[in-house]
This record gives sequence, structure tokens and C-alpha cells, in this order.
Amino acid sequence: MTNRLEPTSGPVRRVVVVGNPQGLHIRPAAAFAEVASRFTARVVVIRDDQTVDGKFWPDLLMLAAEQGTPLTLECDGSDAAEALEALASQLAAVFEDEPQPSN
Repeated sequence: MTNRLEPTSGPVRRVVVVGNPQGLHIRPAAAFAEVASRFTARVVVIRDDQTVDGKFWPDLLMLAAEQGTPLTLECDGSDAAEALEALASQLAAVFEDEPQPSN
């Protein structure tokens, strides 16, 4: 008997709030897509009724997600659970050198 993780059956989902003060602009979108590309799982990001490919950063920009926007991450494949954990952390992260929005 081996101690192996069994593939997930069906997609796994989690709602994550965008943590970056400047929202999901080019740099965090590209970083998210780069992390997503490390996994074999299919990755989609959903905002309201809009669904985009999480491995293609230009699509992520179409979500126009500002700080505080809830997005649903959905991963489907043999490494979906690992992908979901990594991507949820990536999306919630605050880039330390981002300028804070002026109020």
C-alpha cells in the first residue's frame, strides 16, 4: 500500500478576496498565471457571471478586480487541491512594493 494522494473527483472551488491594494493589474495577474501554469489542473477564475482562464494573464485583467473583490477559483485535475491552495495564497497576497491607493 502506498501513501499517495488520490486525484480529486470533480473541480474544487474557493472564494478568495483580492488582497493587492492596486487590484489584479498586470503584475499580480502575470504572477498568478505563472503559478497556475505550474500545475496540470485546469484553472478558471470567476467573477459574477464572467469566467476566465487562470493560466492566461490577459484574461485575468478582463475581470477588473479591485482590492476587496471576491473571486471564485476553480481547479480541476489530479493536482487541483494543491493548485487551489497555491493560487488562493497568490490571489490574497499583498505585493509589498505596491503603492497604497490614495484616499
